[in-house]
Amino acid sequence: MKRRAVAAALALAALAVPLRAQTTVPAVNPRLEWFRPLAGKTWKATLPNGAVDVHRFELILNGQVLRTIHSVNDGAYGGEALVYWDEEKQMLASHYVTTAGFFTTATIRIEDGAMLSHEIVHGGRAGGVKGESRLLPDGRLLVKTQHLKDGQWSGGGERTYVEDAKAEVKFKQ
Repeated sequence: MKRRAVAAALALAALAVPLRAQTTVPAVNPRLEWFRPLAGKTWKATLPNGAVDVHRFELILNGQVLRTIHSVNDGAYGGEALVYWDEEKQMLASHYVTTAGFFTTATIRIEDGAMLSHEIVHGGRAGGVKGESRLLPDGRLLVKTQHLKDGQWSGGGERTYVEDAKAEVKFKQ
């Protein structure tokens, strides 16, 4: 009887080792899989106007939500977004709040390897933003945007982010 108990305990322990190893891999909702290469990393880009934008991406809430925070020029401007699967709308969605006092709501879709977003701006300034983000073969992140102003879409610019482990998202105190 004692041998069977020891054998059973060893068998359970052997099964537990692979399970423990698997829990170290970040869980992610399959609908957020596109964001996995960004998660847990900090990215930096110089914007067309010379400003420096630093983004940090994290998978939170057991991989059900992607959180991104960013700051421009050490906190002169910044914001935080939560990206999640909206079961009711059957699509990815986000809410983004800013240090400038406005916020956006967005719908997101993944097409042909790109993340396409359409944001509606609420508060202080009306309008919208269309974005296309694409992970490049060399590991950089290319982001293109257009802005809605007076009913017309205009070029918002293009920027390329590179992973930068030393960069920090900062906000003014």
